[in-house]
Amino acid sequence: MKSTPIEVNHTTKQGQAALWSKIVNKYVLEIILLVIILSMTFASPGFLTTDNLLNILRNMALQGCIAFGMTMVIIAGEIDLSIGSTVALTGVIVGLVSGWLSESGWMGIDQAALVGIVVAFFAAGLLGLFNGWILTKYKLPSFIITLAMLNVIYGLAAVVSKGFPVTTLPSWYSVIGSGKIWSIPIPAIILLLVFAVVFVIMNHTKFGREVYAVGGNPESARLSGIHVTRVKIICMVAVQLCAALSGILVSSQVMSGSFNFGKGWEMLVIAAVIIGGTSLMGGIGKVWGTFIGLIFLGVLINAMVLLNINEYVQYIVRGLLILIAVLITAIQFQKKRAR
Repeated sequence: MKSTPIEVNHTTKQGQAALWSKIVNKYVLEIILLVIILSMTFASPGFLTTDNLLNILRNMALQGCIAFGMTMVIIAGEIDLSIGSTVALTGVIVGLVSGWLSESGWMGIDQAALVGIVVAFFAAGLLGLFNGWILTKYKLPSFIITLAMLNVIYGLAAVVSKGFPVTTLPSWYSVIGSGKIWSIPIPAIILLLVFAVVFVIMNHTKFGREVYAVGGNPESARLSGIHVTRVKIICMVAVQLCAALSGILVSSQVMSGSFNFGKGWEMLVIAAVIIGGTSLMGGIGKVWGTFIGLIFLGVLINAMVLLNINEYVQYIVRGLLILIAVLITAIQFQKKRAR
């Protein structure tokens, strides 16, 4: 009779330990992020200031808009490595169209830039449509297709711009990437809007459920009546449109379009998505996780800059983060399958 309380107490402790272990496993990224924020608050007085936090959010917007589109693509079981080149091509298209239309006398430069933005989005949509068509028509790996397109689009941007920055843009264009509304940078507002739209699509629409189904098991999804080809093409178009939006933001900030913009961005974008818990194997991931992954990378990069850590060391840290995130995701996936 006397041993019963001890057994109950022992069982209670085991239950609490299991609960804490579950919480840590589920929120490991948030815990690490909190530790970094607390550490930087003491290490650098300028870290936890309104200006610095808004600066982090503004810088996150450039790759962040693409990351949400990439989340859809990776959950669908595919990947797009060409988004960095699309960022460059977008800025070049806006500048060239703006210059051609205004210099030919067809319209003023203000209206010409608006047309340039529309053309840039249209071109990005066509690129996504082409990637999706090749992917679904010939059953080629999206990795290979988009790796090839990365070079094609990059070369196209360099050829049409003749290797020089395109600067024929109206003064109002800078507001998109550098303006503020109530002291909040416009890129940060755009980032939050893109997050909200993709979050609703993936969590509260039929299409979002179809994306998860296609990424989890394409054949089962097809047998369930889901149009797998359509879902994958839409996802490939979506990420390209997000890349176009990011290209407009970055070209607006520097008031020029260049074929060099967006180089290497695909790694940062994919890193944010993977760190956020999305599986490269498809079918698993959350838009909210990508948002946390973006904040994590944004805070980490900002912290390394404030601490004057060598730029090359920063590359090592980012690479290790991607590797660790992939390993954690793979381990969690194996545990779920074992159950």
